[in-house]
Amino acid sequence: MHNHDERHHKHNHDHTSSLGSENKDHAGHTHPDTVEATSGNSHAGHSGHGASHDHQSHHAHMVADFRRRFWVCLVLSVPVVALAPMIQTWLGLRDSLRFPGDSYIQFAIATIVYFYGGWPFLKGLFNEVGKGRPGMMTLIAVAISTAYFYSSAVVFGVEGKVFYWELVTLIDIMLVGHWIEMKSVMGASAALEKLVKLMPAEAHLVGDDGTHDVPVTDLKHGDRVLVKPGEKIPTDGTILEGRTSVNESMLTGESRPVEKGEGDEVIGGAVNGESAITVEVSKTGDETYLAQVIEMVRKAQESRSKTQDLANRAALLLTVVALSVGAITLVTWLLLGKDFAFALERTVTVMVIACPHALGLAVPLVVAVSTAISARNGLLIRDRTAFEAARGLDAIVFDKTGTLTEGRFGVTDIIPLGDMDETRILTLAASIESQSEHPIAAGVVRSAEERDIRPPQPKGFRAIPGKGAEATVEGTNIKVVSPGYLREASIEIESGEVNRVADEGKTVVFVLADDRLVGAIALADVIRPESREAIDRLKAMGVRVMMLTGDAQAVADWVSRELGLDEVFAQVLPDQKAEKIKEIQSRGLRVAMTGDGVNDAPALTQADVGIAVGAGTDVAIESADIVLVRSDPRDVTAIVELARATYGKMVQNLWWAAGYNIFAIPLAAGVLASVGILLTPAFGAVLMSASTVIVSINARLLRVHRDDGSGSGRDGAS
Repeated sequence: MHNHDERHHKHNHDHTSSLGSENKDHAGHTHPDTVEATSGNSHAGHSGHGASHDHQSHHAHMVADFRRRFWVCLVLSVPVVALAPMIQTWLGLRDSLRFPGDSYIQFAIATIVYFYGGWPFLKGLFNEVGKGRPGMMTLIAVAISTAYFYSSAVVFGVEGKVFYWELVTLIDIMLVGHWIEMKSVMGASAALEKLVKLMPAEAHLVGDDGTHDVPVTDLKHGDRVLVKPGEKIPTDGTILEGRTSVNESMLTGESRPVEKGEGDEVIGGAVNGESAITVEVSKTGDETYLAQVIEMVRKAQESRSKTQDLANRAALLLTVVALSVGAITLVTWLLLGKDFAFALERTVTVMVIACPHALGLAVPLVVAVSTAISARNGLLIRDRTAFEAARGLDAIVFDKTGTLTEGRFGVTDIIPLGDMDETRILTLAASIESQSEHPIAAGVVRSAEERDIRPPQPKGFRAIPGKGAEATVEGTNIKVVSPGYLREASIEIESGEVNRVADEGKTVVFVLADDRLVGAIALADVIRPESREAIDRLKAMGVRVMMLTGDAQAVADWVSRELGLDEVFAQVLPDQKAEKIKEIQSRGLRVAMTGDGVNDAPALTQADVGIAVGAGTDVAIESADIVLVRSDPRDVTAIVELARATYGKMVQNLWWAAGYNIFAIPLAAGVLASVGILLTPAFGAVLMSASTVIVSINARLLRVHRDDGSGSGRDGAS
C-alpha cells in the first residue's frame, strides 16, 4: 500500500515484500587481490611490495644462473664429445682425432663441467640428505658423481671404460631442463607480479594549501587524493567528487569499465577513465584490496594439498626404487659375468632415467598457474584443500537474495485488465512512481528505463494514505494502488494471472485510469540473468543445485521454477542454515555453500567448500574458503571447472613425470640387451628432460572459462 507524504513524496508500501527476510547490506564491499606463485614455494609481498620484487629478482637470478652454466658447459662439452672413443668410432674419425694425452684433456675439461655445471645438483644432494628426504637432486648427483669418479679412476689406471661424454651431455641436458623449468615457474609468477606493479608510487594529495604529490606509503585514512583521467587510483577509497568510469580488469577480471560516482568505492590499482575524481582514502597498506589478495594467495600456496603430498610420496618412492633397481642392476650384471664398466653403465642409466625431476615440478607448477589464473579472474582461493575438494562436489547450495537474485525489486509481470497494452500500463505507473523513493516505486521506474520508456511528468501528485498514490497524467487521473484499495472501493478482480503471481509471493500493485481498472504490475526480487546460465552449466556437470533462503515458500518456489533448481529450502532462519547444510551432508553429499550475508557465515563454515560472493559482507568473506570478487553466480561454475581442470592437469603431469619409468627403467637396466636394445645414460637424460619440458608446457596450458559479461571469457596462463 502506498502512504504518500506530499511534502517528501515518499511511499510506504504495506505489501509483504519478497525481499523482507533476506535484505542484506551490500555496502562493505571489500575486495581482497593478487600475487605471485611459484613451483614449490610461494611468496607474496605487500607493504610496499618489496618482498615480492625481491622474490621475482631471485627467480630471475636463478634463470640467469642456469642459462650461464648451460652455455659454458655446452661449449666445454664439444671437445669432450669429440675426444670420446665411441663418438670417434661412430664418425669414422678414430685415427684422425686421437693424440697422446687426449684422455687427460678429457679429464680436465670434464672436471670443470662436473664441478661448475653439476654444482646445483651436488648442493641439492647435501640439502636433501641433510633433511633426510632424498629426492630428484640426490639421483642426479649420484648419477653424475658415479660417472665422473669412475671415469677418472679409469684415466689414472683402473681398467674400464670412461663415461665423460655421457657425463657432460647429461649435465648439459639437466641444466637446460632446469633452465626451462625456472622460466616456466617465473612465467607463472610474473602474471601475478604484474598486479603488484599496478600500484602507483605517488598520489596527488589534496590539502588546504592545494594539491601536492606524496608517496603512496604516506597516505592515511581520511586523506583526500586527486586522480586525473588515465591515472591509476593510488589506494582503496570512496569518491567524494566527480563521476567517471574505472577499468578494474587487471584486478577483478571484469572487462568492461565500471561507472563510478560520488559515494562509490574504488580499488587501488584500477585505472581512472575520462574524468578527474577526488577520492577519500579508506584503506592503506595491508588493508587494501590488492594487499589482501596477495596475502590470500600466499596462504593458499603455502597450504599443503593432498595432491602435493601424493606427489612428494611418489618422488620419494621413485628415489628408493631407482637406487634399489640401480644396485640390483649392478649386482645382477656382475653375477652374469659382464664386466664392471658395462654393469656400471646400466646402473648409471637406471638412476638417470628414474630421476623424478619432473615429478617435483608436476604439481607445484599446476598449483602456481591455477592460483595465478584464479586470482587474475577474481576467483580468490583462500584454502587450497577446499579448492581441490570443489572438483568432487555433489551439490551446490545458493543463498537467494544478492546471490541468485539482485537484491532489489523489479517488474516481473504486467497484466492488462482492460484495453491498454503492457507498455502503456508501465508508462502510466512509472509516471506516478517517479515521485517516490520507495524500493517498489524504484523498481517500477527502473523497469521502465530498461524498456526505454520515458514517462510523462505527472501533475497534482497526491498520496492516498496507506493505499497508494494518484496524479493526473496527460489529462487522465491515474492511481497506483494496493489490493486493499480495490477491496475498499469494491472493485472486483477477475483474473487468473493476478491470482497466479500473488500465489508466487510477488508484490502486486494495480493501475487505475479514471477509476477504471486497467492493469496489474507484479514485482519481485529480480533474478540475475547470469543465474540461469550458471545453474544450467552446473547441472550439465552433474552437480545438484539447491537454494537456501529465509524468504517465503511461495517466493522460493517461484525462483526455483524460474531457474530449474533441484531442491529449495525456504523460511530457514539464519541460525538454522548451518543445520540445513549438515542435513544435506548427511545424505552422503559433498556440499558447497554460496552466500554473501552475515547470516550465511555459519553455513559457509559448515559446508565442505564455502564460497562467498564479493559484494557481500566481510564476515561472509572471512568464513569462506573461496571468494568471488564479482556477484556473478557463473563464477561458481568457473571455480568447479577450474578445480576439475587443475586436478586433471596434475594427474596428467604425474603420468608424464613418472609414467615413462614403467618401460624406461627395465630398458635402462638391460632386460632387452639380448636383442641389442640398450638405453645410454645420455639418451636417458634426454627422456627425463623431455618429461620435464612436457610437464612445464602442460601446466601452462591450463585454462578457465569465465564469462566477462560480453559472452566470452577464456583465460589461461599466458
